[in-house]
Amino acid sequence: MKKQKNAPRLGNLTGGVSSVLASLVCILVGLVVGFLVLLVLGGVTLAQEGTSFSLGELLKTTWEQGFKPILQGGFYAKANTMGMGVRMEILQAAPLVFTGLSVAFAFKTGLFNIGAAGQYTVGAFFALFAALVLKWPWYLCLLAAGVGGAIWGAIPGLFKAFLNVNEVITSIMFNWVGLYAVNTLIYQQGAGPMFNANTTKTYTLKEVSPQSLLPSFNVKVGGEDYFGKLFQPTIGIFIAIAVAVIIWIIINKTTFGYELKACGHNKEAARYAGINEKKNIVLSMTIAGALAGLGAGVFYLSGSKEWEPLVSTMLPATGFNGISVALLATSNPIGCIFSAIFISHITVGGGFMYAKLFPSEVADIISGVVIYLCAFSLLFKTGILRLFKSRNKPVKAIVPDKGKEADA
Repeated sequence: MKKQKNAPRLGNLTGGVSSVLASLVCILVGLVVGFLVLLVLGGVTLAQEGTSFSLGELLKTTWEQGFKPILQGGFYAKANTMGMGVRMEILQAAPLVFTGLSVAFAFKTGLFNIGAAGQYTVGAFFALFAALVLKWPWYLCLLAAGVGGAIWGAIPGLFKAFLNVNEVITSIMFNWVGLYAVNTLIYQQGAGPMFNANTTKTYTLKEVSPQSLLPSFNVKVGGEDYFGKLFQPTIGIFIAIAVAVIIWIIINKTTFGYELKACGHNKEAARYAGINEKKNIVLSMTIAGALAGLGAGVFYLSGSKEWEPLVSTMLPATGFNGISVALLATSNPIGCIFSAIFISHITVGGGFMYAKLFPSEVADIISGVVIYLCAFSLLFKTGILRLFKSRNKPVKAIVPDKGKEADA
């Protein structure tokens, strides 16, 4: 028999497709583990309360009051509050895209930017200072947020490039330095120009500097803005998507991006090829910091929350969740958009679970399991490629009359 020509070669999957499939496997396994955790928590809680239940009733309760809200996210809310749930998803997803891009961009240069939380914090201060004190328009406030994050990201880059100090150590230290410096500068013993003593928060942008608020995305149908009334989203998510596309182009289509990746793969080889690895390290961390700062800008300039210097003693979770976003996206800038939406989706959904049986932290457990599995994404990618290759491997057959092998 002759070898079949033009047969589809499923084994020749591109790296992008295999990465997507590997991420989907991580998500699926994480959801299964999350459901099992919910099942155990629900059973233990009901048993402690002395409530009798069957396995079928436990499964139904776990699905309807625990797992279903996580799957539906903001869409689980009732009709009159669904807009608020979806709006919260969009508001949380926008800064997550930026912090994910921050971590992913540094990864391309072989750097681990664990300082995105500190860069996010300093970016928030610069944005709020530009808005509340200088009364700048929103686009200048957003630019200020990026500058603040860039400054804070450049410092670990300089230590790494010229003193060979591990960027993980310096960025962790500067996370806390940035947090307490921002709280001190905003509070100033209760007399800071940004601090509202009546609310113990920063002043509300809508009242003090409405021109600093990000514009809302409005779609009028027949003269009525139904979309804006229901969701009231700002343009932050669209800015995040646009920046993700720009970062993808920089990394994959420019000489600068090639140099960054070369330094990430092998600094010695890059140096031998004439690439200034020190300059690229500093630039990489600076750009990564700017991206994290922009994430704070799109969040706090949306007017959805004010900074609270008296209670903000923990680093913003958005900075650390950016690591999750980058790992789930396998450091792909476009993938960061979808992984950020997924993390935001299950986080918001976790808030709709029946609190007496299922704590909202279960959503964090699911995302944690997913991220833990992302460490094995290369293994999943290899397994997926081998699976398709084995299914498409030509079968050898023996021709009876000649006793020779031929391709089936």
